[in-house]
This record gives sequence, C-alpha cells and structure tokens, in this order.
Amino acid sequence: MKKIFFFLSVALLSSCSTLQNSKKEPFTWEGANMYFLLTDRFNNGNQANDVNFGRTEKAATLRGFEGGDLRGIIQKIDDNYFSDLGINAIWMTPLVEQIHAATNEGTGNTYAYHGYWAKDWTALDPNFGTKADLNELVEKAHAKGIRVVLDAVINHTGPVTNMDPAYPNSWVRTSPQCKYDSYENTTACTLVANLPDILTESEQPVELPAMLVDKWKKEGRYEAEMQSLNAFFARTGYPKAPKYYIMKWLADYVQDYGIDGYRIDTVKHTEEEVWKDFQKVCQQSFDIYKLNNPDKVLDKNLFFMVGEVYGYGISQKQIYNFSDKKVNYYQNGFKSLINFDFKGDANKSYEEIFSNYSKTLQSDLNGKTVMNYLTSHDDGSPFDKDRRRTYESATKLLLTPGISQIYYGDESARSLTISGAEGDATLRSNMNWSDVKYNAGTQKLLQHYQKLGKFRANHPSVGAGVHQMISSSPYWFSRKYGTDHVVIGLDLKEGLKEVSVSGIFENDTKIRDAYSGKTSIVKEGKALVDSEFSIVLLEKI
Repeated sequence: MKKIFFFLSVALLSSCSTLQNSKKEPFTWEGANMYFLLTDRFNNGNQANDVNFGRTEKAATLRGFEGGDLRGIIQKIDDNYFSDLGINAIWMTPLVEQIHAATNEGTGNTYAYHGYWAKDWTALDPNFGTKADLNELVEKAHAKGIRVVLDAVINHTGPVTNMDPAYPNSWVRTSPQCKYDSYENTTACTLVANLPDILTESEQPVELPAMLVDKWKKEGRYEAEMQSLNAFFARTGYPKAPKYYIMKWLADYVQDYGIDGYRIDTVKHTEEEVWKDFQKVCQQSFDIYKLNNPDKVLDKNLFFMVGEVYGYGISQKQIYNFSDKKVNYYQNGFKSLINFDFKGDANKSYEEIFSNYSKTLQSDLNGKTVMNYLTSHDDGSPFDKDRRRTYESATKLLLTPGISQIYYGDESARSLTISGAEGDATLRSNMNWSDVKYNAGTQKLLQHYQKLGKFRANHPSVGAGVHQMISSSPYWFSRKYGTDHVVIGLDLKEGLKEVSVSGIFENDTKIRDAYSGKTSIVKEGKALVDSEFSIVLLEKI
C-alpha cells in the first residue's frame, strides 16, 4: 500500500490539454492511416456540377450520381475532419471522365458514379470537379501533412453504351469473358460481359482512337495533348501501345499536381510487368514534379503504389498463386497490397493478430507492407456488416501492424445494409453527416477513432514497428520503430493501472496517455495511469 501511495505522490496523473501532443515522427507509408472514400458519396460541396452529359435517366437505388465531389472533400480538409481522425493519406475513387450513359449489369440501371468506367483518362469527370479543384485539394491536404492517393484503372475501359462507343480493336478485346481458372483466363479476357479489356500484353504501336481525337478537337486541346504525348514517348522510348498511353495519362496527375500515390485496380487481371513499368513512369513524373516545385516537397518517400490483388492476404507473404503460375507483385512495383485476410483475422485475439502480423512484416515482407481493411466498396462480406462491434473494429484496425484503411463511415457506423440497394451499392451509401453532427452515440464512436487515429499518425511505430508483448493479463505491449517507442494497454480495468516500462522509457521520463490525456512520470521502471478507460496509449512527451 505504501508503494502505491509513493507512486501516486510523485507520479500523480493530471489532466492534460487536448492540444498537447508528443513530437510528431516522420511519415512512413508502412505506418500510414489511410481514409478511403467514394468521391461521389462522401460530401457534396458544389451542387452546380451534380448533372452532366445528360445523366438524367432514372437509376436503381444508389446506382446514380449522388453529388459528392472534390469540393466536398476540400471542405472537410478545411474543417480538419481528416486531421482530427489522424488521417495522413486519403485514397479517392477514380476521378477521370466516365462513360456518359447508364448501363445495366444485372443489378439495375447504373451510372459510373464509382469512377471505374473510364471514357477519357486525360479529363476529370465534371461530376467530380475540375483540375483546379484537384490542385487545391492536393495543396490543402499537403499543407496538413496528408498524402493524396488516386485510383488507377489500366485493365479496362467503361462499358459500351449508345453514347459510349467501344475503343478500337487495336486497343481492347471484348471477349472471351474470364473464367478465373488459370493465369491466362484471368488476364487475357474481360472481367465481365461488356467491359472491354485493354490489350495490356501488347507492345504494338497503335493510333489514338478516333473518338478521342474528335473529342479533343471539339474541346480545343488536340494540339496540346499530341505535343505532350509525343514528348512522353520521345523521353521514355516506349512504343505507342495502349498501356503506355494510359500510363502517361495517369502519370500526368502526378507530374502536374504532385499526388503521392496510386491504388491500382484489378491488379491480377493485368500482366505483372505492366505495374513495374507504371511505377517507373509515375516515379519519373514524381521526380519531375519535385524538381519543378521544390517548395512543395513533403519528404523523400518514393512514389507509392498499393495493389488490389483480389484474394491476396498477408498469409501468402510475397507470392500470389494462380492455379498454374505464381506471381510476386511486390517485385513488380508495389510497396503494399490490400490484405484480404484481415477481415477474417479480426476475429482472433489481439495478441494473435499483432504478433503474427509483426513477425511477417518484419521478415518476409520487410521493406514492404500490407493495407488492412474491415469494410470496403466491393466486399460484400465485411467484418461487422451490422455495425455491432464498432469499437472493437476501430481498435483492431488502427492498432494492427501495417497500413490501416478506414472506409468512409467506419468511424460513424454508416449503414452497410440499405433497403432496395442491390449488390455492392448497399456498401456505398451517402456519408451519414447528420449522425456525425447530431447523434451522441456516433460522436462517441468518432472520438474513439480520433484518439486511436491521432496516436497512430503521431507514432509510426504503431503500424511500422516491432511488436512485443509485455504481459498477457492485463494485456500490455510495446511497439518500436527507430527512436519511436510506445506502450499500449487493452481491455484494462477502470481506475489505477500499472505497467512495467523498463527498457522502453527511462526513469523520470514524462509520459502521456493519449487516450485519457493524463500525464505521468516513470518511476522505478513503472508507469501509472488512473483513468476511466480500458485503453491506454503511452507516449513520451
């Protein structure tokens, strides 16, 4: 009893200003906290651009454009919504100009609100905003230490409609449809019916599609586009094959606006060498941007690419296994792959998840990483679809080694079950801003995400560091990355908590619990925290 009173007398915890933070460590992609949003569903900041190209045909539930745009994202950057969540990277669905008409793939009349049905890679779709909007967004995000990741589609164009003719046969195949039973039957085929597949295996020079030439001439930019294309092919030496045109068009957003990375769609449906070339092209464009804008350079990180290899999980380490071929995508341009294992692994105990992930990331995936998610835009079997384990979801997602991917509305328990919505549309409802503003339960959950997210953002050790359990009951562990060292406790009892921090924090070190805001002094290799919460996030201050 005397020992407890001694600790309380010299290390009594005191409330700390919510503005107080530990020294922020340099950003690393391995520990990023990424926010993934559907541009059309996040926030409508400009109602004047809600209807374009005569897109007035009635769509099925949540299968038309809902009005979200770049201006809406900018507003939330200005409001510090992302900063308060500890977000240091935003991933947006594709922004390029989409097919103009609607089509029906069997789930109702659908417009290209999601961005994955490209018509012209050189233009932004006016429903999403303008290039001036994109420039403003990137600059404002960067000013707050937030990286910008766009979404790249090289595998296919949008569907063919009465308003959207097919690209020529020199550019695309329209059959056969993929059977997914071999490497060839996954790559040299269309994903679904009426989704023309870019001939990414081709190295043969081709002419520009006449429809693009005519379009650019009508828009008064044909000469400029041709001059830019000719300069690219002269500089790189690539043949004028379809994939290199698209690489160039997508890399222009890197060179012109300084975006920091691409999430790559449908990776395994395209030859892996394509992605190595794409990373090279984007890195060159990133270097040019930095050379031309030295005052806007955030850091020395390379251009970032994370891939959607559908079905890949961290348990496969660096190899994805087709039935007849094994492919290492990490050796073909990718820093990270989306981890489809995590939604299942989230049912395991904290320590089993944390220790296994740390071991793999520090060995087989050393220098690489995975991006963990629990819900997404096209995964119909997410973890906690009914939003009954929201606090557990946040804790496991944000404290697991690797990149954390928050899907818009995870932090506000946005419903994933929408009456009348078929297929993946039910996962893509409008962001529930009314709940964020008025619902006390939503606000409490949001605060939980904010505390964990800021801690992760301030400490790369959380996502990129080495995990070490301190004790199993009560459950305490440490993470270390370079000079950044933190101690975390979960499922703790309310009131006074004690943990050994010997070898982590020296005696007389002032520490802070970032969850409660309380501070303490390390004495005799121990730290005390007296809080009402079951979570402790200890950092040196």
